[in-house]
Amino acid sequence: MKSRGLTLLIPYKMRITAVIIMGMASALMSVAIPKVVGSISDEIGRGINKGIDYSAISALTATAGALVLISFVINLIQKRLMVIISKDMTVSLRSRLSDKLDRIPVAYYDNHPQGDTLSRMTSDVEQINNSMLTNFAAVVTAFVTVIGCVIMMFLTNWILALSVIAVTIFGFFINSIMIKKGGPLFAEQQNGLGLLNAGINEAFNGHIVIKAFGAEQEVQKAFEERNKAMYDSIWKAQFVSQIMPAAMTITGNLAYVLICVLGAFLMTAGIAGASLSTIIIFILYVKMFQSPLTLLAQSAGMMMPAFAASDRVFELLNEPEMEADVHEKSMDSTKGNVEFSHVSFGYLPGQKVINDLTVAVSGGQKVAIVGPTGAGKTTIVNLLMRFYEPSSGEISIDGISINDISRDNLHKLIGMVLQDTWIFEGSVRDNIVYSTENVSDERLREVIIKTGLDHFVDTLPDGVDTVLSEKIGVSAGQKQLITIARAMIANPSILILDEATSSVDTRMERIIQDSLDKLTEGKTSFVIAHRLSTIRNADMIFVMKDGNVVEMGKHDELLKRGGLYSELYYSQFEEGAALC
Repeated sequence: MKSRGLTLLIPYKMRITAVIIMGMASALMSVAIPKVVGSISDEIGRGINKGIDYSAISALTATAGALVLISFVINLIQKRLMVIISKDMTVSLRSRLSDKLDRIPVAYYDNHPQGDTLSRMTSDVEQINNSMLTNFAAVVTAFVTVIGCVIMMFLTNWILALSVIAVTIFGFFINSIMIKKGGPLFAEQQNGLGLLNAGINEAFNGHIVIKAFGAEQEVQKAFEERNKAMYDSIWKAQFVSQIMPAAMTITGNLAYVLICVLGAFLMTAGIAGASLSTIIIFILYVKMFQSPLTLLAQSAGMMMPAFAASDRVFELLNEPEMEADVHEKSMDSTKGNVEFSHVSFGYLPGQKVINDLTVAVSGGQKVAIVGPTGAGKTTIVNLLMRFYEPSSGEISIDGISINDISRDNLHKLIGMVLQDTWIFEGSVRDNIVYSTENVSDERLREVIIKTGLDHFVDTLPDGVDTVLSEKIGVSAGQKQLITIARAMIANPSILILDEATSSVDTRMERIIQDSLDKLTEGKTSFVIAHRLSTIRNADMIFVMKDGNVVEMGKHDELLKRGGLYSELYYSQFEEGAALC
């Protein structure tokens, strides 16, 4: 997991190298300062007996001041570099995640909560930025400072140095235990945050249903359970992370006591050349030694959640992507001949939704796909759009396998209007035109009139340039009309209408139906509908059940057969009569 987090720094190895060099230089200068202070102390001690050499003391003081100033400038440059690296990496990482989400299959979105995915792109990336990168420079400087202090302590007095090292090893032993226990706790914390965000996102999206069914208490209970689980994981992880610097603080205090007692004994006994300046130098070195050790302990505690977050980010980056496009053939237009040849598919292994489907649709035909819920109607559309790949068999357009056509090219040939509407915050014009280029105002107005949007648009304060937001009341039916207009403006060769009129009233449905009939003239269209009255004029109707086309024909033919279609059709009238 740690190696994954550190690989994020590879693209910035030149700047990271500069940061490391600056950290080493700053640390070495800081380590030299106590030695200079000790020399000043020795000079003053000698001056008490022989006369103080003020020029020597001035030179040593100037040297110490210069070391402090240079170290400060280097630290300033180092931190500036780390801020640049931090922000560049955050932008780059979010861009990589965004690109990844465009390349992963639709199945990922079906199987992962939206809130958890958003948490990986926002909270986890920010955690990496705040925890790992902001501590990296400090860790480098602290590590070199510790090494430098150890060397200088041994050069000054090896007995005192060994005593300090012995106490420090005890502190590291405690921290190693805490790091081992803390890793899983921080991973649990980040996963808990993802689940919490997923629950909040789900509740926000379904707030109308929640209020309509009076389920506020159940939703609040579920939130409190996730929030409590998040609280439990956070306090445990934070408790572990706080033990580490506390352990190093205790270690430092023990080292102070040991130096004073042992140093006094050595000085009075005249052992190993101990002196007052030696004790002063060691106190300064222990103080300098303790600070980076405490910082290293704090950084270890802060970097554990960063490593846990990076693990979640890499988990998303390593998700399997859609199969690469062959790009062997390109189609600027199509006659609209679509053929499914022995196509089978299942969302889960061993559970087929489509069983050996073989059907052919001629160009310009209006094909309706009907059947009970779960029969496989929408799955056919998903396979045609290459949102999913069939387990076996082949789908072709004008005799060319869709696997030989790039997805971008295929999606330009096919227009879709889904049952679930999608409107983004932008003007009416932007929502309708979307990715279609060079749309004139005349063409836009024509489409608006055909879809029956003209009355809605004309009542808006800025017409088609009105920005759709929460302040603008847009009904579900009006949203559906906008999505229909979006498909019309693109003018594709093949149209897919998945319950396209499900959110509009009967009067508006007739208006839309008339415009759709004009739109689909000369084009192949697939219409998925539960209201069978809307597809009576279809050229061909596929009746599906359990992943198979069990009936095929026109409306009147299928009614005469008295099969499944007839049963579905008349049951709707019986339900309508019962409601009346």
